[in-house]
Amino acid sequence: MDSLSTELSPTSRRPATDALDRLTGLGWSGGLAAILLALAASFALLGYTTVYWRHADMDFMVIYSSLALNDGQPQQFFDHPAYLTIVAVRLWLKALHTLGLLDAASLGTLPPASDVAAFDAAMTHVVRAARLVSFATTLAFVSVFAVLVRRLVRDWRVALLATFAFAFSGGIAVHLRILRSELIAACFVLFALMLLIAAGRRASTLRPLVAGSAAALCVLALENKVHAILLIAALPVLLLPFGGPESASKPFWRSGFGWGAALATALVAALAVTAAAPLVASGLDPAALAAAGLKPALAGRIGIVQAGMIAWSGAGMMAYALTWRISAAETITSMGAMLTGASLALLTLLFNYNINDIVVVLNPLEKMLSYVDASGASATSGGPAATIWLILDGIRLVLMRLTFVLYSSPRPTVFLTWLILPGIIYGWRRGERQAALQATLLLGAAIGIDALGVRRGLKSEYFVFTDPLIILAGAVLLDRLADLARLRLAYPIAIALMVLHVTISQAEPVRYALKRSGPQDICEWNVAYMPRLPVPWCAEPKPAP
Repeated sequence: MDSLSTELSPTSRRPATDALDRLTGLGWSGGLAAILLALAASFALLGYTTVYWRHADMDFMVIYSSLALNDGQPQQFFDHPAYLTIVAVRLWLKALHTLGLLDAASLGTLPPASDVAAFDAAMTHVVRAARLVSFATTLAFVSVFAVLVRRLVRDWRVALLATFAFAFSGGIAVHLRILRSELIAACFVLFALMLLIAAGRRASTLRPLVAGSAAALCVLALENKVHAILLIAALPVLLLPFGGPESASKPFWRSGFGWGAALATALVAALAVTAAAPLVASGLDPAALAAAGLKPALAGRIGIVQAGMIAWSGAGMMAYALTWRISAAETITSMGAMLTGASLALLTLLFNYNINDIVVVLNPLEKMLSYVDASGASATSGGPAATIWLILDGIRLVLMRLTFVLYSSPRPTVFLTWLILPGIIYGWRRGERQAALQATLLLGAAIGIDALGVRRGLKSEYFVFTDPLIILAGAVLLDRLADLARLRLAYPIAIALMVLHVTISQAEPVRYALKRSGPQDICEWNVAYMPRLPVPWCAEPKPAP
């Protein structure tokens, strides 16, 4: 591995010998810089200057709650619940106002809607300022993905191509320029997965700290979008085939010092859990759930889903430990670290405390079920057979989308699946069975999660949850089958895929930029989500009590 890393160093000056060399001629740093600059250009041309009401759902919902909080008033949006996004936009607007760069940073400083020209100008400045949060977040996440994927593959060229695919995926193309809750949620779970894969491959005394950090990221993800629970639930299965001979615990964890660390971590975990216990109790309170319009997802009892997720995670850790010879002391320490990380992440809800946020975060499945379509609602009450049929029908719809011919979409990763599926078969026959299994599980998880998301139309905003899994599956395979890059048609096929990737990912931004219709119709939910902010093109809502 060391010799391979040296041979393929981004500073190497050897001439291009295969398609990977030709595709990554700028080197690692130059290639990453080019990707980020391209994203910046896309944002400037097809996002920042777009009229302020073009993406009112959810731009206005997030911005209104941020303006309300800066005015000392309660927020109105708790559906996802977009907690971190609202906090970030609120602090950003307040900072710009303090620096004199933004006039309106609270509801009280906005002109009345009756003064249309002044209102439009003020909202334009506010919305553009908020879009900068999405832009900065996206660039940061693409950079983090680049760093982590380079840890997961041997060849930096594969890592750079994976970063390109991620940066110009359909999900990133959407979230680069609008305020949505999915980006933070999906990327936090993705980074947790990548950290755990990297840490699991090679033993380290500090490995439990990575497990704790991953648990914190997963809880923070739920604080922004409850749909992250689907990706979180897949982690125990996805991680299992990513171990290896070097995964076995260090001697430290097989000694008395290891058990001492386990005891100390257990004590810290107990303190963290005790601190978070009041939040958990309030979030699982039957009266609080009833007030939020939520019902227990299983057997009519509160807490079954939550306990099941904890048990599922614990079973996954034990299976991983038995498969890859992780000692009992390290496993227990990792469990304690995860409890600590999850509890500390939950405490961040105190920064902008609202019982509605807590209820949604602690009851993600219950909240998701409140949004299912008619067929999904009937399945939840129709027993196991109806549920299985619904899932199979969802898989059918996803497979239709993967053909692109039967159901087109602004999702360029579809074309990656056309290469990944035969690549899995080829890798298995070549003896790269662990890589084939890894890719199979990643691709299977993407299809499974999409099969559930299709019940809400599988909007392009949701691609960010599963596109990275498809990209990682391709990276894992290409890293083990890099000799394919020497085939005569490898380079033209790769160029065609890259052109398709960029073109299709930018189709939606271009469509919205060229759109000439009037303001987005938000009048149906204006009263509910923005009671103190009527917009000029809707009837003035009644003042909230």
